Amino acid sequence: MPQAFDALCEYLRRHSGLVMDQSKKYLVESRVMPIIRRERLSGLDELVALLNKPQSAKIAKDVIEAMTINETYFFRDKAPFDQFRNVTLPALMAARQGEKRLRIWSAAASTGQEAYSLAMILDEFSPRLAGWKIEIVATDLSDQVLEKARKGIYSQFEVQRGLPAPMLLRHFNQIGESWQISDHIRSKVTFRQLNLLSDFTSLGRFDIIFCRNVLIYFDAARKADILARMTRVLAPDGFVTLGASESLIGLKTDLVSHPEQRGLFMRGSAADVQTPRFAPPRFEQQASPALPAGFGAAALAASSRARTFG
Repeated sequence: MPQAFDALCEYLRRHSGLVMDQSKKYLVESRVMPIIRRERLSGLDELVALLNKPQSAKIAKDVIEAMTINETYFFRDKAPFDQFRNVTLPALMAARQGEKRLRIWSAAASTGQEAYSLAMILDEFSPRLAGWKIEIVATDLSDQVLEKARKGIYSQFEVQRGLPAPMLLRHFNQIGESWQISDHIRSKVTFRQLNLLSDFTSLGRFDIIFCRNVLIYFDAARKADILARMTRVLAPDGFVTLGASESLIGLKTDLVSHPEQRGLFMRGSAADVQTPRFAPPRFEQQASPALPAGFGAAALAASSRARTFG
């Protein structure tokens, strides 16, 4: 069994970049066990023996997907979205007044909450973004989570995690006991399958890249490689947002920390450029409609009127 576990970890490292060790043994085994039972295998040893056989490509894909499904929720950690609303978006809107174009990449999109959170913030800026072309590209290794993301249907539990009640009422439609994000917001996000270990230059250039809570699963060499390639597709004055527990310490990269914003990074050549800021949009407030039965989130500030962008 120890040899089988080590072999599985090496397979995951080579094919997905994930670094697993004995400290994550329970996590690894618990996630592959449903596959072992489904395929009626004797255990981890037989699963590992199958992984490198061409006829087992489907099982190999399922194993990688099982290990790469990460937790996410709307407006996770809050601070990165406050930075987007108050710092990066205003700065780039000021810098792009001529071309009126912005491209944003959610590089570990999972089931879509991060990308849709960004789209909902952009909706707040719609009066200032009239006539702009804005693209949100969301990628993930797992086809399974991308399928859920494209549908935009979330359980009561999922919409109660991090999503302000007024945004639920403004941007979602209730379907039985679930909630589906509006066609308007869904149309602003394009989901694509992508392995960060592969070439992603075909995605084009981006002004803002969210790559949160995924680099922690890679070793230092792969982290540096991914960040180097991301920097090459980042606009000279663009921004990269990493997760709260991620840093560039010990990594050779052309990115530098924003002087005032934790978790926000820029190209080194842009480090001495003052980041322009202006107040986020303020809209007339109106009384919040009654919350649906069973919605446990506290009623927050009054809901803004629905607006469109693009």
